[in-house]
Amino acid sequence: MILIINALLKTMSDIQNETGFIAIKEGKIEAVGTDLDKTRYRDYTIIDAQGKIVTPGLVDPHCHIGIMEEGIQFEGNDTNEMTHPVYPELRGLDAIFPHDRAFSYTAKSGVTSVVTGPGSANVIGGTFAALKTVGKTVDDMVFKEEVCMKMALGENPKRVYSAQKKAPSTRMASAAIMREWLTKARDYYDELKAFQNGEEDAKKPAFDMKLHSLMRVFEGMKVKIHAHRSDDIMTAIRIAKEFNLDASIDHATEAYLIPEAVKESGLPMILGPTLGYSSKYELIHRSFKSAKILDDYQVPFAIMTDHPIVTLDTTLVQAALFVKEGLDPERALSALTIDAAKINGIDDRVGSIEVGKDADIVIWDGPLFDIMTRADTVLIDGKCVHTRKEG
Repeated sequence: MILIINALLKTMSDIQNETGFIAIKEGKIEAVGTDLDKTRYRDYTIIDAQGKIVTPGLVDPHCHIGIMEEGIQFEGNDTNEMTHPVYPELRGLDAIFPHDRAFSYTAKSGVTSVVTGPGSANVIGGTFAALKTVGKTVDDMVFKEEVCMKMALGENPKRVYSAQKKAPSTRMASAAIMREWLTKARDYYDELKAFQNGEEDAKKPAFDMKLHSLMRVFEGMKVKIHAHRSDDIMTAIRIAKEFNLDASIDHATEAYLIPEAVKESGLPMILGPTLGYSSKYELIHRSFKSAKILDDYQVPFAIMTDHPIVTLDTTLVQAALFVKEGLDPERALSALTIDAAKINGIDDRVGSIEVGKDADIVIWDGPLFDIMTRADTVLIDGKCVHTRKEG
């Protein structure tokens, strides 16, 4: 049992920039507030935040940590199964190596939860998992095995499969393949439900692993659609609307160029990576002004690193550059915490400091978006996993 006192709270809920306390019991937040009755917590271990900023642990909404292992080439890279453009049955969970060295510095940097999964070589590539950034096994770390289904448009699928002399080698083919498999999965789902509901003359469809996995998007499973360029974003919006998908547009590099359209779509954007250089054509219009523009249009968004493209320990550095270009700092923090959690459907566990949620807490040693600021103390599930005294 832990009691954090003298904390400058940014709960991402109902307390912002007020001094208060957080009580933690059995890995969960037991109480949070500004009026502390110390007699109630006599047996708790006290952590004195000394007036420092205290936030929820940061949440990365889209990365490849543990799947694209750092410092390893073929042996540690399980990001893309490039033998067929459609693999909805794959699970990122089955490729995560918990001893990827990136987990160590990620936790120390204040990122306590990540949503990690397959890359964008495939039009439909499998599911992402949500996990904490400490643990000896993936089973220790994971708190939602399958968060969403990954899909992709744009340069990556056409580059991979045109080299193999197969479809898709154009944007048209990527969209057509996505529609084809979504149609098959919807038909499979309808047949299976009719059979399960005992409808007259209904027959159980022959089991198909691809369709059985993909059909879950018609049961409410979230969808991540990789799209950088504005034309790909619009294709993703059309397909999401056609099939009534609970989708986000991930990367969304040129979303700020078409803010009216993305606002009208109602779909959330997950921005990034924006730090770094334009390694391919569809990134040439990347801009740190994008978040401010989307915020001005009230488009819901979060900020991603796409680790290891931008390493997770630079999460705040990248966000600071959005702030530098006009994004409100409180909005930036929201994009790294509660909004990142909401878009991925994991906000019942993480993203804010609220009673009943996981006790993932960070005490910072300075202003959040100052280049010199570091995580002073990091708690994950109520356990102290890092203090600066320990290195």
